[in-house]
Amino acid sequence: MGAVAIIIISLLIAVIATIVFLVVKGAIVPTKLDSVPKLIKQGKTQKAIKLTKQIIAKDSKNYLAHYYLGKAYLKENKPELAMLEYKTVNENALFGENINELDFRQEYSGLLMKYNQMEEALKNFLLLTKLDPKNAENFYNAGHIYETQNRYDIALGFMQKAVMLNRKHAKAHAEIGLMLYRTKQYNEAKKEIDAAIKLSPETYSSFYYLGKILKDAKDLQGAIKAFEKAQRDPDVKQKAIIEHGSCYLIAGRFDNAAVDFNRAIELDKNGQNQETIYARYFLATCYEKSRMIDKAIEQWEVIHKINKSFRDVATKLAEYKDLQSNDYLKDYLTEGNDEFIQICQNAVVKGLNLQVLNCDGKKWGCQITAVAKGDDNWVAVRKQILFIRFYREPEAIDDSAVREGLDEMKSMNSVKGYLFSSSGFTPAAKHYAENRPIELIEKQKLEAVLTKAGA
Repeated sequence: MGAVAIIIISLLIAVIATIVFLVVKGAIVPTKLDSVPKLIKQGKTQKAIKLTKQIIAKDSKNYLAHYYLGKAYLKENKPELAMLEYKTVNENALFGENINELDFRQEYSGLLMKYNQMEEALKNFLLLTKLDPKNAENFYNAGHIYETQNRYDIALGFMQKAVMLNRKHAKAHAEIGLMLYRTKQYNEAKKEIDAAIKLSPETYSSFYYLGKILKDAKDLQGAIKAFEKAQRDPDVKQKAIIEHGSCYLIAGRFDNAAVDFNRAIELDKNGQNQETIYARYFLATCYEKSRMIDKAIEQWEVIHKINKSFRDVATKLAEYKDLQSNDYLKDYLTEGNDEFIQICQNAVVKGLNLQVLNCDGKKWGCQITAVAKGDDNWVAVRKQILFIRFYREPEAIDDSAVREGLDEMKSMNSVKGYLFSSSGFTPAAKHYAENRPIELIEKQKLEAVLTKAGA
């Protein structure tokens, strides 16, 4: 046999071997992949993960393998890894015989909700209403997301569709009740909430919505009881605790409120949930109203790192920045009531060079009547009595306080009034004080008076 013939035969053998290898590989890989669902069902998730990873390493575009790997991660309670695989499938796979789109979207939408990716979750639930139009849960979930986006008209339509498909859908009844209440349809709202609780007393999320309605109706005791029951539902537990605390906050029971807000914060291990940010904000409010400004600042700083535009946090941090450099203002804002009254008296005597006649502690601060020093016969000269108030409320003082102050000035024949505020005055208050015998003094001048008194 010639050398050329040997070379030709060798090449033919190599080609045949390659073809055989590819055929065998093509037969083996699908067989291996076909065994994965059974492995997952049997709880052999580690083996399923290893097998799918091997397949993906050889063919990264095998999206069925990605899907099975995601399912295995879900069984292993590793949702963050499952999310990555499902996202890959969602962006690349062609749904059909291998990957059932209905099953995939039900699982994927749950992951999206878990990781607060609401816009993407909504897209999936809207697709599910087309793929499975008789499933009330898909309409409920789409409506719930619209409700969180404050798109109530659309949300109400989806919730009503959910109830049409399943008259016993307690959660849908409860959310319909809340939305009807927001549009002041009180009787219909109450019927829906009552229906939700009657249908399923163990669906404790219904009590969350009942609590919201009772809270808005100023029935704080009823709301507190409802939110306590709602905390038994893990899905609304954090929100229910925050609302429970907000009832105490409204009632001025700041210690009780702070306990709830701290509990809510501790429930979120990552500290990134929107609800957690609200809990921190309300906790800071409790600290601010309780004169624990340093603790309030700590909470505002945490919020600011996560979301720089959240509510008025940036303004609050700027407002209290002066505390870092002015101990007199810090003492004014943080000391207890007895010490605060002494600070105000010192401000009048040393800062304003007046003589104190009477000094009364108030819920909002301190009220003092005074006369000019050296005016010993002040009883005979009552028209020279000066009316002074020191506010340390965290909110700007409104016009109602100015009106009430003027009325009290008249009752004691005071000729002039001074209102000091560490948080400023509303435009309405400033407008009302114009051309009236009362002067509004904001933080900068207050700070100067306190510094003079303490120097």
